[in-house]
Amino acid sequence: MVKRLEVCLTPALLDLYSIEDSIVVVIDILRATSSIVYGIDNGATAIIPVAQVEDCLGYAKHGYLLAAERNGEVVTGYDFGNSPFSYTPEKVAGKTVVLTTTNGTKALHLANARAYQVVIGSFLNLEALCGWLKQQNRSVLLLCAGWKDNFNLEDTLFAGAVVAQLKNEFSHFDDSCVAAEDLYQLAKADLRGYINKSSHSHRLAVLNIEEDVKFCLQYNICKAIPVLEGERLVALQA
Repeated sequence: MVKRLEVCLTPALLDLYSIEDSIVVVIDILRATSSIVYGIDNGATAIIPVAQVEDCLGYAKHGYLLAAERNGEVVTGYDFGNSPFSYTPEKVAGKTVVLTTTNGTKALHLANARAYQVVIGSFLNLEALCGWLKQQNRSVLLLCAGWKDNFNLEDTLFAGAVVAQLKNEFSHFDDSCVAAEDLYQLAKADLRGYINKSSHSHRLAVLNIEEDVKFCLQYNICKAIPVLEGERLVALQA
């Protein structure tokens, strides 16, 4: 079996990849997948990703927390958005969160339609994720959520960080892997400074959430690997 390591730079390109036998790692560093990892690590029972803001409302009668973000802002009337500081143990432990975001939840649904397995990646769980992926006899696709189907910098940098740790475990990797790793090697000495060049970083700066950005760029503060089981993201059991 040829184990492939590939990077899909935007969900708009996902149809070009054969992922039926692959583990897909969904990446939305600022901020959806970082918050998902943090929430599951802090004891959330499950996080249910939904496509549309209106889809959250159907879960309200179950007593779930409702989280909705569009264009970086919390949607009016919802419990919170996708700031990692909303996913602390005090807020989410033992609870189920229903979440919709501009980019991350869309990428999750696209991956789930065809992938063998879907897991969540962030700098917060980089070491745990890579350690687990090394043990799997599967091809891996790193799916960057991007920004409204366009390439973005921060997701690609995280993909490059994964490639740097995994490339020797695979018999094939693509040019997107090479480009992502080269970007990461260029940026890793000052990750925040490099990401400051990104368009999304500037969008978030207008919202005055620099602390969110800095939080999402921390390495290895979480052990949890969220995995999609049916409609729910739950902690992967070793």
